[in-house]
Amino acid sequence: MEQRFTFDQVASVYRASRPDYPEALIDDVLSYAELRPTDNILEVGCGTGQATKGFAPRGFPIVAIDPGPEMLLAARETLASFANVKLVGATFEAWPVGNSVFALIFAAQAWHWVSPEVRFVKAAQLLSTNGTLAVFGHVPVGLPSHLFERFKQIWLRHTGSWGPPPEAWYLPNGPFKDWFDQSQLFGSVEHKCYPWKWQHTTSSYTDFLSTRSDVRLLAAETREDLLDEIAKAIDDQGGGLDIDYETHLYIAHRVDGD
Repeated sequence: MEQRFTFDQVASVYRASRPDYPEALIDDVLSYAELRPTDNILEVGCGTGQATKGFAPRGFPIVAIDPGPEMLLAARETLASFANVKLVGATFEAWPVGNSVFALIFAAQAWHWVSPEVRFVKAAQLLSTNGTLAVFGHVPVGLPSHLFERFKQIWLRHTGSWGPPPEAWYLPNGPFKDWFDQSQLFGSVEHKCYPWKWQHTTSSYTDFLSTRSDVRLLAAETREDLLDEIAKAIDDQGGGLDIDYETHLYIAHRVDGD
């Protein structure tokens, strides 16, 4: 199974355990895009609607696409009260361009899953003159010191590896700014960082881990043993933990060319 499709197996847990996006980020994206009330927005990889529900109350027409049928079912529940959101089952690669034009395209924790040869070319095709592309994602940047070493040993024992989490792609030393620049289809990239702290119980943290793509790809028995040991480590330290997080935003206007 392609890694990006593993989320559909745990859609209900994903919806319950994944965090929302900072209101300041939503404000900054919309301010940068300078949208008019009738301007259309496209979301690439809406998942269960964590980011969508931040933009939906602003009233702009939104088309939100995702390839996972179970993810979309969960998103329909999340977004049931918003008549301005249309959910579509498709990958960005396969979704037909048609005559659609959008003033803003955004992707939350999803842009890295889109095929490199499609990402920026198709976004530029779909955007209006001076339209905006916004890409953003959450990154854990600090585990509690009393759990760091124990978590490391647990991961090494069960997976043979320990390193930066998948979300580390979104850090400033990751590839996103270079991807924008290399496409030559977008202007100067602005980067913003939004620090926050995520408070977890044992169960909320292991539920979250169970939705991570690298954990979903483990053999079922290995995954269960890993999560059980992680849970025990947290329980032994009082049954909770706070993790320092940052949400990173990369945003740019389409270069006017045609």
